[in-house]
Amino acid sequence: MIDERSEALRAVETACPHCGAERAPDQAFCVECGHALPGVRGRLPAWRRRWIARVGWYPGDWVWVALGTLAVAVAGAALAIVVSHERHSGSAHVITALANIPVQQPVVAGPATTAAGTLPVVPPKAAAGKQTWPAGETGWTIVLVSYPKTTGRPAAQQTAAQAAKKGLPAVGVLDSSRYASLQPGYFVVFSGIYDSQAEANSAVGPAHSAGFGAAYSRQIAG
Repeated sequence: MIDERSEALRAVETACPHCGAERAPDQAFCVECGHALPGVRGRLPAWRRRWIARVGWYPGDWVWVALGTLAVAVAGAALAIVVSHERHSGSAHVITALANIPVQQPVVAGPATTAAGTLPVVPPKAAAGKQTWPAGETGWTIVLVSYPKTTGRPAAQQTAAQAAKKGLPAVGVLDSSRYASLQPGYFVVFSGIYDSQAEANSAVGPAHSAGFGAAYSRQIAG
């Protein structure tokens, strides 16, 4: 066995592996066939001798290139597996985290509440000059101008629109014949709906400043 391995080593380092012609240690090419000869000095020849000493034959220097390529391929495959595993694990963690986030149901806005109770819902604001007096409600207001019902509706409506443009609040026209507290037969242009006479009196000044010098406070009762 030792002789066979020695013979294999001698054949690799003293003969051309292509045609078998003898070669010198420092010879780079075969003088017979021109084939490139493997070196006999350095790290690669040392690995070659160890291979032959253990196995007894030598496939050629290409085996080291193949082994290196194989090692790189194995390392790359292992790295790809690790990265893929980490990505899948990361995705699973993200999905789990998202699943644990509580979903809040939309809250439908309702009437505002305070310590005293629930506040009433404020009705939509009427168009300028077209406020209507709440049905069945008794309260106070500012009478701006009164027009006879026989010919006064267009004038009353025009005056109400002008008062609203000047910034007076809750301006509208009411039929005095429908309210016991008013003299019947007039279209009354009013501004504001107040709970008390004091509140209404405080609004008389702004009505005068808006150009209605004869405005006054008056109770409206059904």
